[in-house]
Amino acid sequence: MLLRILDRLEEIIIASLMGAATLITFIAVAHRFLVDVPVLYPYLFQINLAWSQELCIYMFIWMAKFGAAYGVRTGIHVGVDVLINRLNERWRKGVILFGLFGGALFTAIVGTMGAKFVIELMHTDQVSPDLELPSWLVYACIPLGSYLMSFRFMQVMWSYWRDGELPHHDATHVDDIEVSPKAPIALGEA
Repeated sequence: MLLRILDRLEEIIIASLMGAATLITFIAVAHRFLVDVPVLYPYLFQINLAWSQELCIYMFIWMAKFGAAYGVRTGIHVGVDVLINRLNERWRKGVILFGLFGGALFTAIVGTMGAKFVIELMHTDQVSPDLELPSWLVYACIPLGSYLMSFRFMQVMWSYWRDGELPHHDATHVDDIEVSPKAPIALGEA
């Protein structure tokens, strides 16, 4: 139950950040070009969107950190497994488990170093240039995203050790759409 809530929260955070950053970027670009329209100039000139670029950068960084964890969970992270697939079953399982453990350890170390950095920043008055957000808030994505990614590596490692299955992403799959086995493969075939 808690894992499903975490999965859904992760997806909501990623989608919300991506959607909001895209909307803010669109508004800022539209504002930049519409301010040159003489009729709109008196109204739009008063609106200052200088902060939008900084906010979008922070939103995309947060999205990338949580998106990396999502990638581990769903199996869409890039992996080179040509040599690993040539190993016999016992060696393959060991190498994969070692790789997953290495990923969990590395991201846990990055998360711990990020947490130390954020805690030190909390005791300063540093703020971001345009938004004037506390710097620790901006950098909090490092420990949060890294610890989540480490957890996802351990989750995949446990599942693989128990079931022998790795998450994999089917690029042709679309939720709620079923394709019959007799469906045409290419255009023009029937």
